[in-house]
Amino acid sequence: MTPLPKTLQATFLASALAIALFPLANSPFYIELVTKIMIMAIFAMSLDLLVGYTGLVSFGHAAYFGIAAYAVVLISPKYEAASLWLTLPASVLIAAASAFVIGLFVLRTKGIYFIMVTLAFAQMVYFLFHDTGLGGGSDGTYLNFKPEAKLAGYTLFDLGNTRHFYYFVFALMLLVYLFLRRLLQSPLGRAFIGIKVNEHRMWSLGYPVLRYKLASFTIAGGLGGLAGYLAACQFGFVNPEILSWHQSGNVLLMVILGGMGTLYGPIAGAFAFVMMQEYFSALTKHWQLLMGGLIVLVVLFFPGGLASLADRFKTRGVKKPVVAEAKHG
Repeated sequence: MTPLPKTLQATFLASALAIALFPLANSPFYIELVTKIMIMAIFAMSLDLLVGYTGLVSFGHAAYFGIAAYAVVLISPKYEAASLWLTLPASVLIAAASAFVIGLFVLRTKGIYFIMVTLAFAQMVYFLFHDTGLGGGSDGTYLNFKPEAKLAGYTLFDLGNTRHFYYFVFALMLLVYLFLRRLLQSPLGRAFIGIKVNEHRMWSLGYPVLRYKLASFTIAGGLGGLAGYLAACQFGFVNPEILSWHQSGNVLLMVILGGMGTLYGPIAGAFAFVMMQEYFSALTKHWQLLMGGLIVLVVLFFPGGLASLADRFKTRGVKKPVVAEAKHG
C-alpha cells in the first residue's frame, strides 16, 4: 500500500467533502440513492480484499451480504425496535462465521474450481432461504422497525431519519476504507499480497498459506455482512434475490470497473455502476445491453479500471531517463 499521490489525495478529499455536503441538496430520492451506493461501495471493498489483494476470485460473495441481512431481521423483535449495538455486531459476526466455515471447504480448491465451489455454496445458502420458511421463502420478509441507536436511554441518532442514516453509512464507509488500508499495511495484509503474487514462494518461506487465506476470506465475509446489514436497514425488506449469483456478479463488476487492488477503485466502481444502472434503465428496457457495452469499452481502454486514471497522475511530469547509446568504432 504505497502512499496516494497528492493529486489523488486531493481528489479523494474533495469527493468525501462533496458526499458529506450532498444531503444539503434536500432531495430525499437522491439521498437514498447515494446511501445505497455507499453501501455497495462497502460491499465492493470487502470483495476487493479477496480479489485484488489475496488473489481469490469469489463468485459467491453475495452469500455473506444476504446472511447478515436476514440475520438482522431474524434476531430483531417483531413488534419493537432492536438495539443497533446488539444487532450490528451480531449480524457481522454471523456473516464472518459463515465465511469461516465455508472457507474451510472452498479454500482447498484453486482456480476455476474455487470460483465454482464458492458459487455452489452461495446457491446452497440462496435455496436455504428461498425454499424454506426460515426467511419468508421466495416472498422474503420485513424488518418492521429499524434498530435503535440508544446509549444510556438517549437516542444518539435515528436510523429512520434519511439524513441520519446517510451519515451513519458514510462514516462506516470511511471506517472500512481506513481499516482495510491499515490492515494491508500490517504484516497480515502483506502476507495476503504475498499470496497473490506468489503462493508457492510463501509456502516455501514457511507461511501457513491456508490460514492466511482463511483469515482474508473471513474478514471479507464479515465486511460483506456489514453491507448486507445496512441494506436491510435501509429498505426494511430482504428476499432471497440478494443472495443470488446476480448480486455476486454485480459486485465483482464494480470491483473490475473501478480497479482491483486499490480500495478507492471499488468505491468509484460502485458509484459508476449504480449511476449507470439508474440512467440506462430510465432510457430503455434493454438497458443491460447499453451498460454491458460501456463496461466492455472501459475494460478495453482502461484495463486497470477507473483507478488506472490515477496512474496517469503518478507518471505525469516524471521525465524518462535518458539512456546513452554506446558508440562502436
